[in-house]
Amino acid sequence: MTEVSAREVPPGRLHFASLGSGSKGNATLVSDGETRLLVDCGFGLKETERRLARFDLHPRQLDAVLVTHEHGDHVRGVGPLARRHGVPVYLTPGTWLAGKLGEVPHRHWITPQARFSVKGIEIDPVTVPHDAREPVQFRLGAAGRRLGLLTDLGHPSEHVVEAFQGCDALILECNHDVHLLETGPYPPSLKRRVGGRWGHLANGQSAWLLQRLGLDRLQHIVCSHLSEHNNRPELALAALSPLLDGDDSRLTVAAQDQGLDWQAIT
Repeated sequence: MTEVSAREVPPGRLHFASLGSGSKGNATLVSDGETRLLVDCGFGLKETERRLARFDLHPRQLDAVLVTHEHGDHVRGVGPLARRHGVPVYLTPGTWLAGKLGEVPHRHWITPQARFSVKGIEIDPVTVPHDAREPVQFRLGAAGRRLGLLTDLGHPSEHVVEAFQGCDALILECNHDVHLLETGPYPPSLKRRVGGRWGHLANGQSAWLLQRLGLDRLQHIVCSHLSEHNNRPELALAALSPLLDGDDSRLTVAAQDQGLDWQAIT
């Protein structure tokens, strides 16, 4: 697995990193060395600024925030970041109409399945099955490489399988272990929501999706959005590892607190 320093993202290659991923907040950095995007911002403003500082980044260095959907662990800091630092925000009309962001000075509409670009990075927004107003996930491309970001979906639909073919790196939701969810502390209604077809992927579903997408091109596979109560990193890794023929160097976890340092897609 190729890593670069958190302070050094050379131009000419696609890189990604995580500020943190899980039930308490999600945010992913993507850069080609000249363009810097933040996908979602589920941390408060001060915490986001602190986590960006780990990467020697100031919010005003961001070219845009891309929003997948309106749930708090993905948008908590989007409005404050946009208002304080003037960062443009890209989101679907449905996400905006959910009314969770407040005033956003520089707002741009996303049309699902319609490619757009922010400077040098091409972005394909893909509709996904999730219990939000108009949710999307993203395929991002630059320098001839593709990163797939799939963090909130209830089941791996055929549409998703088709849209995320041919990625060179994949950030993949491994939200819960089925047994831990069934026996855990959530009330029955929340268990049904999380485990339902419009909720979140279980480890086994993530493994099935990864197998359908194919692993030949994938340089990085990142387990993300792990539930604090209903999953453990070793369970997520154990679900995906058998698909890698003993080579786990491509497989890692984006943690809630530490996130993930810059990864280069070569």
